[in-house]
Amino acid sequence: MLRGERVGLRARRVADLQVLLDELYDDVPTRVRADSRPWIPIPPEAKQHPYSVEDDHGTEACFSVVDLATEELLGDALLWGIDTHNRLAHIGISLRPGVRGQGYATDVLRVLCRYGFIVRGLHRLQIDTLADNEAARRLAVTAGFLLEGTLRRSAWVSGEFVDEVVFGLLDTEYRDGDGRSGP
Repeated sequence: MLRGERVGLRARRVADLQVLLDELYDDVPTRVRADSRPWIPIPPEAKQHPYSVEDDHGTEACFSVVDLATEELLGDALLWGIDTHNRLAHIGISLRPGVRGQGYATDVLRVLCRYGFIVRGLHRLQIDTLADNEAARRLAVTAGFLLEGTLRRSAWVSGEFVDEVVFGLLDTEYRDGDGRSGP
């Protein structure tokens, strides 16, 4: 398990799947803002769904997020689009509605950065979010990510095209919790 101050990132367990489907995937208004793929109904017994860990190509590292003190499942976190040639990946974090706004995402992001830069040896991490997602924008800036640009009207969300923004952090800019910088 990867540990932060308050959260742990661990391998996904079978018991996690239904909670993630019910509270994250089936929250359609939030889900369509967080994923570029269209939402489709998925029956509970489906073998393929967004929380199954069947990445045969090594392009994802998926985790369940848990509270270290209580072991409560808090949500989902991942590095996706991992490109080992260019040494980059994208970051995804999705917390259950009942725990949002309690500071967990900041700790999750710190752990994902440490995993990406220190464990995986990546050079660049990127956060892509909708331009109006103020919480994600604040989270990225707080963690040291730089706003790199706006993708105008690039995301189809609930019947309209909206802007996305891209934040990036390089290994040379990264500082872990001990104040150490990257390579």
